[in-house]
Amino acid sequence: MILYDLPSGMHPRRVRIFLAEKGVTIPTKVVDSSKGENQLPEFLQLNPMGRLPVLQLDDGTALAESLAICRYLEALYPQPALFGEGAQQAAMVDMWTRRMEQQVSNTIADIFVHASEYYRTRLTQVPAYAEWSRVKIMSTLAWLDGELASRPFIAGQAYTMADIVAQCAFVLGKAEGIRIPSEQTNLTRWFAEVTARPTARA
Repeated sequence: MILYDLPSGMHPRRVRIFLAEKGVTIPTKVVDSSKGENQLPEFLQLNPMGRLPVLQLDDGTALAESLAICRYLEALYPQPALFGEGAQQAAMVDMWTRRMEQQVSNTIADIFVHASEYYRTRLTQVPAYAEWSRVKIMSTLAWLDGELASRPFIAGQAYTMADIVAQCAFVLGKAEGIRIPSEQTNLTRWFAEVTARPTARA
């Protein structure tokens, strides 16, 4: 296997943290999107959408989308179980992973896309949408702070894919000035704990 990676990317970071939590190392190849390497024909053969990460298997199969890649890796390396163990726990992790992707990750990504200098010449930005998304994410953070009052991690008692999705989103959010308000003590505690894990800098 080989992982096509982008060190600064939010979605590739998910996979790197996931692998680090598993204690698994696989060969990687950096694809520099700032230089357009993700739009070269050889990369588009792997992922016609031109996005990272991509995991190419030994038989040549290319898996894109970070959650799909992590699902595949979970099947190969089931411990520690980052998608939950047993039907109920797995469903809870899926539920919270989806919520973190929809409500946190996608919202922060929208702010980055529509407000950052990186995308200034790459697409038509809508600054008003970025500002609307800023309001939305602050409301979401207040909601998540309340959820974390009753448990240590997003999906329950254990660190899971839901935490990985959220923490990677917050790392990207820092680039756009998104900070967890100090009064949100539960969310602040959670973020300090997940970013203190040895795998957080993977």
